[in-house]
Amino acid sequence: LWKFQQQHRQKLDELYGLKRWQIGEVASKIGQLYHLYYLRSSELHYLTESFAFFSAIRTRGYYSKASKEERPDLMVKKLRYYARFILVCLLLRKMKLVHELLREFSKQVEEYTAVYDPEDQSEWDMVVQEIREFVEGEALLNVLNPDSTATVLKHRLSPLNNPQVEKCGSGYMQLSEVLIVGNCYEQTRFSELSLDMYRMLQTLERDPLDTLHGSTTSVPNSRLSGLGSLENGLPASGHANDEAGSNGASGCGPTRPHNPHKYLLYKPTFSQFNTVIAAAFKDVSATGAVLLYISADGIRTPTAKYGDERKRFLTCFTELLLISAG
Repeated sequence: LWKFQQQHRQKLDELYGLKRWQIGEVASKIGQLYHLYYLRSSELHYLTESFAFFSAIRTRGYYSKASKEERPDLMVKKLRYYARFILVCLLLRKMKLVHELLREFSKQVEEYTAVYDPEDQSEWDMVVQEIREFVEGEALLNVLNPDSTATVLKHRLSPLNNPQVEKCGSGYMQLSEVLIVGNCYEQTRFSELSLDMYRMLQTLERDPLDTLHGSTTSVPNSRLSGLGSLENGLPASGHANDEAGSNGASGCGPTRPHNPHKYLLYKPTFSQFNTVIAAAFKDVSATGAVLLYISADGIRTPTAKYGDERKRFLTCFTELLLISAG
C-alpha cells in the first residue's frame, strides 16, 4: 500500500484529491503494525521500522493541517499518533526526541480542547500527565558526562556488556519465554506499561544498534558475526530519510540469536495470568527456560504467621507451575 501511493501519487492527487493527512494515516497504521510485530516477536528491527514511519509523518508534516479540517475525529487520530510515537521513542531510548514530542503533544491537546471542547478532554489531559510522570520517573537518577551532560543509559544487552556463556554439560540453556507482570496498586506508568516493566523488557533484549557501527571495534569478530543491516538501512541516529519504509519488510530480521518471547501483563486477573503462563510453558523447548517477573504489593501479616503464609504461597505457586508445565 505504501509503495502504491508512492508510485501513483500524482494520479491519486489529481483524480481522487488525496490529502496529506490521508497519507499520514496510512503511514501511522503501518507504524502501528510494526509496533505490534515488535510486541509479538520481541525483535527490535520491527520497532525501528515503526520509528521510521512515525518519524516520516512528523518530518513531512502529514498531519500539519489536521486542525484546519474542522474534524475532531481527525484531531483524535493525530493525538493517538503522538502517543504511539512517544512510546516507540521511549522503547528506543531516544529521550531527547521524547521531550520534544511531549511538548508538541501537550500543545496539540490544548488546541484540541480549545477548538472542540470535547467530552474526552480529561482523558487526554491524563495521558499527557502519565507521559510526563513516566519520563520524570525514568530520569530520576541521571548519570553525567565530564561536560555535565546527561548520559542516556542503555538497558539492552550488547557485545560490550554481555559476556560469553561457558558451555554447561551437554548444551546451553536458553531463555525463550518471559512473563513480565506489573500489579502494584500505584505505579508510574504510561498506558499499560509500568516503569519497572519498561526497564525489564529492555534488559531482556539484545541491542542491534551498537553492533552495527564503530562503537564495538574492540569486540572479537566472532561475537559480531552474522549481524546484518536493518531493513530500512537506518543510520546510527535512527532518523528516517525521505524514503522511509519504501523498501518494505519481508519479516526477516538480522541473522542473530532471537530475543526471548515476552508477555507483558498489567494488572491481569488470575485467569489471564494462568492462561499466559500455561501458554509459555507449552511453547518452551526442552533446553529452554521461562523467566517470571512480578511486581506487586505484598500482604502485611503478623510476624508469627508469616512463615505459614509464605509456605502456603510457595506450595500453591509450585502447584500452579506444575499444572501449567503439565
